[in-house]
Amino acid sequence: MGRSFTAAPVRVVLAPPLLLLLFFLLGLLRPAAANVGDSCSTSADCGAGQWCFDCETKFSASHCVRSAATNPFQLINNSLPFNKYAYLTTHNSYAIVGEPSHTGIPRVTFDNQEDTVTDQLNNGVRALMLDTYDFKDDVWLCHSSGGKCNDFTAFEPALDTFKEIEAFLLANPSEIVTIILEDYVHAPNGLTNVFNASGLLKYWFPVSKMPQSGQDWPLVSDMIASNQRLLVFTSISSKQSTEGIAYQWNFMVENNYGDDGMDAGKCSNRAESAPLNDNTKSLVLMNYFPSVPVKLTTCLQHSQSLVDMVNTCYGAAGNRWANFIAVDYYKRSDGGGAFQATDLLNGRLLCGCQDIKACSVV
Repeated sequence: MGRSFTAAPVRVVLAPPLLLLLFFLLGLLRPAAANVGDSCSTSADCGAGQWCFDCETKFSASHCVRSAATNPFQLINNSLPFNKYAYLTTHNSYAIVGEPSHTGIPRVTFDNQEDTVTDQLNNGVRALMLDTYDFKDDVWLCHSSGGKCNDFTAFEPALDTFKEIEAFLLANPSEIVTIILEDYVHAPNGLTNVFNASGLLKYWFPVSKMPQSGQDWPLVSDMIASNQRLLVFTSISSKQSTEGIAYQWNFMVENNYGDDGMDAGKCSNRAESAPLNDNTKSLVLMNYFPSVPVKLTTCLQHSQSLVDMVNTCYGAAGNRWANFIAVDYYKRSDGGGAFQATDLLNGRLLCGCQDIKACSVV
């Protein structure tokens, strides 16, 4: 018998230029991240700040759409007054799809968002609309009517949401958050007690520093330097003097909400607000959500019609761009959605451009 023979392993050594060429070719073969509007199977197929979403009423399959806001403080600067920026706002931020019952009773009410408040903030939402009620000897967030919270309309104790906001402010020392309260709390110091328990009072922006007659707000950079990075507005006028919580209508104008606020070509103030062109109020809030939230149609609402309303309300507000743009299901769109509308507003406010990204090259 012949002897068995084992071949010696062959080692291929590439010269440095060939090695670099190999790495380059491998990079070309790796699939590139998709752009907004491109087809996708999962969010991993999409670029940064995007997610894979099926706008069923428009697309026949999933496409990459935006899921995060552009941060104007980081992209441009934070050296302008607070009212010279626009902030993406979630309507009924706490009314989250799938939020478990905290009362033991199944909930029978609408939802308006799909992400936790923490995720909303991490994705660039900077203003939260919350409905506060007296309930179970505490303050709760409820989606109710008639000024009364019930077991079947209650979402969670306000303290839980306030703690999420506090955690975000602690982790992001250069960010500012605004809370806009539809307030049904009548217990003496009820809100103050919850804000104190949550740790939010240390970030409080005081009423004494808010402009009273339509002047510019303090510089964002100064608000950050003084760590006064939480603005809170209430719908109850007496709380401005009793609890130091700003009465919303002393500082802000707001258009109609619900279906009336989505009527194309029209933008008028809601009943509680001064006329939109009242320039003694230096903040402008634009609502754009239907009376009854419907997830399926939201992606189409967050399209050209949203941008058109931004321009309509600009004229109605005496040629002032909105500072807050409030929507339901904020990530649903057929492309740029509420994020792109906010970029438009910041572009107009900061440099007169159609997109904030253009400001960085102006």
